[in-house]
Amino acid sequence: MDRGITSGRGALFGLTLLTALMCSAVSLDMLNMCMDAKHHKTEPGPEGALYKQCAPWKDNACCNANTTEAAHEDNSYLYNFNWNHCGVMSEKCKQHFIQDACFYECSPHLGPWIQAVDQSWRKERILNVPLCKEDCETWYEDCKNDFTCKEDWHKGWDWSTGNNRCPANSECRKWTDVFPTAKSMCEKIWSQSYQYTTYTRSSGLCMQMWFTGSNPNKKVAEYYLLNHAPRLAAMATAFSMLLAAPLSMALL
Repeated sequence: MDRGITSGRGALFGLTLLTALMCSAVSLDMLNMCMDAKHHKTEPGPEGALYKQCAPWKDNACCNANTTEAAHEDNSYLYNFNWNHCGVMSEKCKQHFIQDACFYECSPHLGPWIQAVDQSWRKERILNVPLCKEDCETWYEDCKNDFTCKEDWHKGWDWSTGNNRCPANSECRKWTDVFPTAKSMCEKIWSQSYQYTTYTRSSGLCMQMWFTGSNPNKKVAEYYLLNHAPRLAAMATAFSMLLAAPLSMALL
């Protein structure tokens, strides 16, 4: 066999191995990472004293204690967001939004769903994080008697006072009129950040906002990273094609 061809094939084999190793490293990073957003830490790590509902993340968190304390406050400095834009939000409903804030700010295992964005307050966001059925439906059930004026809470508010207010062309309506189902609420309220699933917490196929003890979401993220993460697959393909092109030409 021609020595040049043998050498080229060896180089391609080495390239394949290098790509696999690089992708493996990226995989590990994506299982333990913080998104590039307004209040997130650069790297996850232990926090000795996370506040109240955020405490489950204390062993490994993308948030610090000050962030978690602010997450429990009405109109906190985090985003100046007013939960009481259509009257006072019920306590049982508010508990879910606090937990949602803890999950968003503190979770170190959202890598498979992090996407780049061009927004003034963050460079990355989460998209279609699969929520466990119980977490979404309990959230909906506990808020169904509350009121809101908007379907998508990420955009379209009147910020003229420094806090979000209902836009002039809107009206406060009962929760179930704005969100007829738990699915519509979980998927629409934060611009598709979450995806409603029929998976239960015991399935290992959905992310839990509420948990005690060790964080169950790392194993879920690992499953999706290995089986469904489009970003990792795209990176591997692009990298292989980029580096293989010169070698392929050399073998001609």
